[in-house]
Amino acid sequence: MQLEVLYFAWVRERIGVPRETVQTEARTVAELVAELTAREERYAAAFADLSTVRVALDQTLSEFDAPLDGVREAAFFPPMTGG
Repeated sequence: MQLEVLYFAWVRERIGVPRETVQTEARTVAELVAELTAREERYAAAFADLSTVRVALDQTLSEFDAPLDGVREAAFFPPMTGG
């Protein structure tokens, strides 16, 4: 499946691009992250501690075990703080 992947804040800084189109066989967010981290060190650095990363699928906050079936966009970002 083809998926648009967006990166925000320090996740974007570590990976080096704000967005990319990814061809993936992943069935869950966790599988997508595993595919990405296997690509290059910059992805491994960005996803080294998943407790510091959040994910939204089609602009809805999701979990890493969420299925990707029918999803068009995945966004990764650090936790938000109030203000």
